[in-house]
Amino acid sequence: MNRREFTVATGATLAAAGLGLPGLALAQSKPEDGKQYHSLDKRAPSEAPPGKIEVIEFFWYSCPHCNAFEPRLSAWSKKLPADVYFHRVPVAFRDDFVPQQRLYYTLEAMGKVDDLHAKVFDEIHNKRQPTNTQDQILAFAEKNGLDRAKFQEIYNSFSVQTKARRAKQLQDVYEVQGVPSLGVAGRYITDGDMAGNMDRALQVVDYLVAEARKSR
Repeated sequence: MNRREFTVATGATLAAAGLGLPGLALAQSKPEDGKQYHSLDKRAPSEAPPGKIEVIEFFWYSCPHCNAFEPRLSAWSKKLPADVYFHRVPVAFRDDFVPQQRLYYTLEAMGKVDDLHAKVFDEIHNKRQPTNTQDQILAFAEKNGLDRAKFQEIYNSFSVQTKARRAKQLQDVYEVQGVPSLGVAGRYITDGDMAGNMDRALQVVDYLVAEARKSR
């Protein structure tokens, strides 16, 4: 979803461009900088352990594209080589995105991302519960078996607030223009618009990981 187009109402119109429906075919030759991906002007900081190549998904829980992409991304990420470090970064194009950023980082701090990440998407996109304010988020946590008081403590903690601010900074360094987007090695960014669709974006990421591996 382009950062200028935030309403769920636009999702059906935009989905064909971003999520694996017929579109521009990825060139048979190698992906080109400025076409299927973009090299960053400034290298982004990395959280990857030494010797690992970082791949980031920039996402927003309320984005219909991110919801549709999640099953494919999850399956792809489970098959990554051992030298690739994959993680997610929730974006904040506006201040009202911040509660969902903090939701993600609270789940991460509680070790519940694997259990509840997909359920957040389900709550928003299938059950039609916005889950974008603190009260709604606390209700979601409690409904899914988490201790409400403990969740709220972590949600409002300095650590989680700091992670949300850093996510915004990283999003800006990567020059993220829409979600879902994929960052590679602190050097490259691609998305469905550049690659043609998100399946092809994953192919571009595979290529960029191989390029990063050569230059280590």
